[in-house]
Amino acid sequence: MPRDATPSPIEEPVGTTSPELLVSAVLHLMSHYAASTSESGACLKLGAIIERHLRALAAIPELPPVLRATCHQLSEQWAGVVERAQPERARRGFFTRLVDGMQGAG
Repeated sequence: MPRDATPSPIEEPVGTTSPELLVSAVLHLMSHYAASTSESGACLKLGAIIERHLRALAAIPELPPVLRATCHQLSEQWAGVVERAQPERARRGFFTRLVDGMQGAG
């Protein structure tokens, strides 16, 4: 199968997606993140997608509590990874950007 014919990873978990599919997708995405980070630096979009998948898994009540807790903890860690990888300007809080914008306008 040609490279561009492979299905793209799920970007936004859907409520009807099975837990098995989400686990499979997030493991696949994490592998790609590790490979791309070693080649060209962190990919913010991929990190954010991983975080969303983990958050979606943590919210599935049918999963065993230990798996839900692990996914919740990992989603928080991935959110931190994404936050640290963002450029400095994007990392500043909303209030700081708002105040800076008001000072520039006045």
